[in-house]
Amino acid sequence: MSLSVGDTAPEFSLPDQDRQVVSLADLRGTPVLLVFYPFAFSGICTGELCQLRDELSTYTDAGVRVLAVSTDPAPALKAWKAQEGFDFALLSDFWPHGEVAQAYGVFHEKAGMAVRGTFLVDAEGRIAFTEVNGPGDARVQSGWKDAVAALAA
Repeated sequence: MSLSVGDTAPEFSLPDQDRQVVSLADLRGTPVLLVFYPFAFSGICTGELCQLRDELSTYTDAGVRVLAVSTDPAPALKAWKAQEGFDFALLSDFWPHGEVAQAYGVFHEKAGMAVRGTFLVDAEGRIAFTEVNGPGDARVQSGWKDAVAALAA
C-alpha cells in the first residue's frame, strides 16, 4: 500500500530511544515530519540524519515535530542518538517488526527493514508530502523544506 498526498496518515504508537511511547494521535494539531530509514549506524542513514540534525531549526521554527523511524531496537537507537547528538526522537519499529513501516508502504520485506520514506503529516493528520527512495538512494532534503514552507504558508 502506498500513501498519497491527502491520505490520512496511519496512526501508530512506538517507543523512542528511551522507551517512551510516542503516538501520532497525541501529536494531532502539530505537523510531523516522519523520516523512515533502514538502519542506525549505517553510512547513508548517518549522513541523512546528521544533515537533519544540522538543519533541524528549518523544521522546528515552522512548528514541525521531527520523528525518525527504523526497525532497530531502542537500545541501539539510544546509543546512536548519544553518539551523533540528535535532537529529535528516534522511534523503534522493532516489534511487531516493521509494522508501522508496512502501514506507510515503506517496509522492505526481504531485508526486514524500512526503506527511505519521508512523510510530512499536517496538523489534521493528513499526508501533505511523501517521498520514497530505495535503501541505497540518499534523499535530497530540499523537497522536505519546500513542503514545510508550503504547509506554513
